[in-house]
Amino acid sequence: MPEFFTSIAGLLEGSFLQSAALWTLRTVPGFPPIIQTVHILGIAVLMGTIVMLNLRVLGLAVRSQELTEMTKRVMPWVWSALASNLISGGFFLFARPYRYFTNPIFGWKMSFLIPAVLLTLVFYWMQKRQAGYWEQDTKHLWSARAIALVSLACWIMVAMAGRWIAYVEYLYYPA
Repeated sequence: MPEFFTSIAGLLEGSFLQSAALWTLRTVPGFPPIIQTVHILGIAVLMGTIVMLNLRVLGLAVRSQELTEMTKRVMPWVWSALASNLISGGFFLFARPYRYFTNPIFGWKMSFLIPAVLLTLVFYWMQKRQAGYWEQDTKHLWSARAIALVSLACWIMVAMAGRWIAYVEYLYYPA
Protein backbone atom coordinates (compact mmCIF):
# COMPACT_ATOMS: atom_id res chain seq x y z
CA MET A 1 0.00 0.00 0.00
CA PRO A 2 1.14 3.58 -0.54
CA GLU A 3 3.06 5.33 2.21
CA PHE A 4 0.12 7.72 2.64
CA PHE A 5 -2.14 4.95 3.96
CA THR A 6 0.52 3.56 6.25
CA SER A 7 1.04 7.04 7.71
CA ILE A 8 -2.71 7.33 8.41
CA ALA A 9 -2.57 3.99 10.21
CA GLY A 10 0.42 5.26 12.18
CA LEU A 11 -1.53 8.35 13.25
CA LEU A 12 -4.44 6.22 14.46
CA GLU A 13 -2.23 3.68 16.24
CA GLY A 14 -2.27 4.50 19.95
CA SER A 15 -4.77 7.36 19.52
CA PHE A 16 -7.85 8.03 21.61
CA LEU A 17 -9.99 6.68 18.75
CA GLN A 18 -8.15 3.38 18.82
CA SER A 19 -8.32 3.14 22.60
CA ALA A 20 -12.06 3.88 22.63
CA ALA A 21 -12.80 1.40 19.83
CA LEU A 22 -10.72 -1.35 21.43
CA TRP A 23 -12.26 -0.72 24.84
CA THR A 24 -15.79 -0.91 23.40
CA LEU A 25 -15.10 -4.02 21.33
CA ARG A 26 -13.43 -5.82 24.25
CA THR A 27 -15.60 -4.64 27.15
CA VAL A 28 -19.20 -4.36 25.99
CA PRO A 29 -20.67 -7.88 26.01
CA GLY A 30 -21.69 -9.02 22.53
CA PHE A 31 -20.65 -5.76 20.90
CA PRO A 32 -18.53 -7.14 18.01
CA PRO A 33 -21.30 -9.32 16.52
CA ILE A 34 -23.88 -6.59 17.15
CA ILE A 35 -21.86 -3.92 15.37
CA GLN A 36 -21.07 -6.33 12.52
CA THR A 37 -24.79 -7.05 12.19
CA VAL A 38 -25.53 -3.32 12.11
CA HIS A 39 -22.90 -2.94 9.37
CA ILE A 40 -24.34 -5.81 7.31
CA LEU A 41 -27.90 -4.51 7.70
CA GLY A 42 -26.67 -1.08 6.61
CA ILE A 43 -25.12 -2.67 3.51
CA ALA A 44 -28.42 -4.43 2.76
CA VAL A 45 -30.42 -1.20 3.06
CA LEU A 46 -27.88 0.77 1.05
CA MET A 47 -27.63 -1.79 -1.73
CA GLY A 48 -31.39 -2.35 -1.84
CA THR A 49 -32.22 1.33 -2.17
CA ILE A 50 -29.40 2.25 -4.53
CA VAL A 51 -29.98 -0.74 -6.81
CA MET A 52 -33.72 -0.10 -6.90
CA LEU A 53 -33.22 3.59 -7.73
CA ASN A 54 -30.60 2.89 -10.39
CA LEU A 55 -32.72 0.18 -12.00
CA ARG A 56 -35.62 2.65 -12.07
CA VAL A 57 -33.42 5.22 -13.82
CA LEU A 58 -32.42 2.56 -16.36
CA GLY A 59 -36.10 1.71 -16.90
CA LEU A 60 -35.64 -1.87 -15.72
CA ALA A 61 -37.75 -1.75 -12.56
CA VAL A 62 -40.69 0.07 -10.98
CA ARG A 63 -41.65 1.96 -14.13
CA SER A 64 -44.96 2.95 -12.57
CA GLN A 65 -43.11 5.04 -9.95
CA GLU A 66 -42.15 8.63 -10.76
CA LEU A 67 -38.40 9.10 -10.43
CA THR A 68 -38.84 12.29 -8.38
CA GLU A 69 -41.11 10.54 -5.89
CA MET A 70 -38.93 7.46 -5.67
CA THR A 71 -35.82 9.56 -5.08
CA LYS A 72 -37.60 11.50 -2.35
CA ARG A 73 -38.63 8.26 -0.63
CA VAL A 74 -35.40 6.25 -0.81
CA MET A 75 -32.71 8.88 -0.25
CA PRO A 76 -33.31 9.24 3.52
CA TRP A 77 -32.72 5.47 3.76
CA VAL A 78 -29.53 5.80 1.70
CA TRP A 79 -28.08 8.55 3.90
CA SER A 80 -29.11 6.78 7.13
CA ALA A 81 -27.55 3.50 6.01
CA LEU A 82 -24.40 5.29 4.87
CA ALA A 83 -24.05 7.03 8.24
CA SER A 84 -24.71 3.74 10.05
CA ASN A 85 -21.99 2.01 8.03
CA LEU A 86 -19.54 4.84 8.58
CA ILE A 87 -19.98 4.55 12.35
CA SER A 88 -20.07 0.74 12.51
CA GLY A 89 -17.12 0.34 10.14
CA GLY A 90 -15.23 3.00 12.08
CA PHE A 91 -15.12 0.79 15.17
CA PHE A 92 -13.18 -1.90 13.32
CA LEU A 93 -11.03 0.54 11.35
CA PHE A 94 -9.99 2.49 14.45
CA ALA A 95 -9.41 -0.66 16.51
CA ARG A 96 -6.95 -2.16 14.01
CA PRO A 97 -5.85 0.56 11.58
CA TYR A 98 -2.86 -1.35 10.18
CA ARG A 99 -5.12 -4.28 9.32
CA TYR A 100 -7.12 -2.07 6.97
CA PHE A 101 -4.67 0.56 5.78
CA THR A 102 -2.10 -2.04 4.71
CA ASN A 103 -4.71 -4.23 3.00
CA PRO A 104 -4.82 -3.49 -0.76
CA ILE A 105 -8.47 -4.52 -0.99
CA PHE A 106 -9.42 -1.83 1.55
CA GLY A 107 -7.80 0.68 -0.81
CA TRP A 108 -9.88 -0.70 -3.67
CA LYS A 109 -13.02 -0.47 -1.56
CA MET A 110 -12.37 3.18 -0.76
CA SER A 111 -11.50 3.95 -4.39
CA PHE A 112 -14.94 2.69 -5.43
CA LEU A 113 -16.84 4.03 -2.40
CA ILE A 114 -15.85 7.66 -2.90
CA PRO A 115 -17.07 7.90 -6.53
CA ALA A 116 -20.19 5.88 -5.65
CA VAL A 117 -21.14 8.35 -2.91
CA LEU A 118 -20.27 11.34 -5.11
CA LEU A 119 -22.42 10.04 -7.98
CA THR A 120 -25.29 9.48 -5.55
CA LEU A 121 -24.89 13.02 -4.24
CA VAL A 122 -24.84 14.52 -7.74
CA PHE A 123 -27.93 12.57 -8.75
CA TYR A 124 -29.76 13.57 -5.57
CA TRP A 125 -28.78 17.26 -5.68
CA MET A 126 -29.84 17.66 -9.30
CA GLN A 127 -33.16 15.96 -8.62
CA LYS A 128 -33.74 17.94 -5.42
CA ARG A 129 -32.78 21.26 -7.02
CA GLN A 130 -35.34 20.80 -9.77
CA ALA A 131 -38.04 18.12 -9.55
CA GLY A 132 -38.08 15.97 -12.66
CA TYR A 133 -34.64 17.22 -13.72
CA TRP A 134 -33.51 13.86 -15.08
CA GLU A 135 -36.72 13.34 -17.03
CA GLN A 136 -36.88 16.82 -18.62
CA ASP A 137 -35.27 15.88 -21.90
CA THR A 138 -33.39 13.08 -23.61
CA LYS A 139 -29.97 14.55 -22.82
CA HIS A 140 -30.68 14.58 -19.08
CA LEU A 141 -32.19 11.09 -19.21
CA TRP A 142 -29.11 9.65 -20.93
CA SER A 143 -26.88 11.40 -18.39
CA ALA A 144 -28.94 9.87 -15.59
CA ARG A 145 -28.63 6.43 -17.18
CA ALA A 146 -24.85 6.79 -17.48
CA ILE A 147 -24.67 7.83 -13.83
CA ALA A 148 -26.87 4.86 -12.88
CA LEU A 149 -24.65 2.36 -14.73
CA VAL A 150 -21.43 3.68 -13.22
CA SER A 151 -23.07 3.95 -9.80
CA LEU A 152 -24.28 0.34 -9.92
CA ALA A 153 -20.82 -0.86 -10.92
CA CYS A 154 -19.16 1.14 -8.12
CA TRP A 155 -21.58 -0.03 -5.41
CA ILE A 156 -21.21 -3.66 -6.49
CA MET A 157 -17.43 -3.32 -6.35
CA VAL A 158 -17.67 -1.72 -2.88
CA ALA A 159 -19.70 -4.68 -1.62
CA MET A 160 -17.36 -7.22 -3.22
CA ALA A 161 -14.23 -5.52 -1.91
CA GLY A 162 -15.78 -5.28 1.55
CA ARG A 163 -16.27 -9.04 1.60
CA TRP A 164 -12.73 -9.69 0.37
CA ILE A 165 -10.98 -7.57 3.00
CA ALA A 166 -10.98 -10.39 5.56
CA TYR A 167 -10.03 -13.08 3.04
CA VAL A 168 -6.97 -11.26 1.73
CA GLU A 169 -5.37 -11.59 5.15
CA TYR A 170 -5.43 -15.35 4.75
CA LEU A 171 -3.81 -15.10 1.33
CA TYR A 172 -1.04 -12.72 2.41
CA TYR A 173 -0.58 -13.92 5.99
CA PRO A 174 -1.50 -17.60 6.17
CA ALA A 175 -1.57 -19.06 9.67
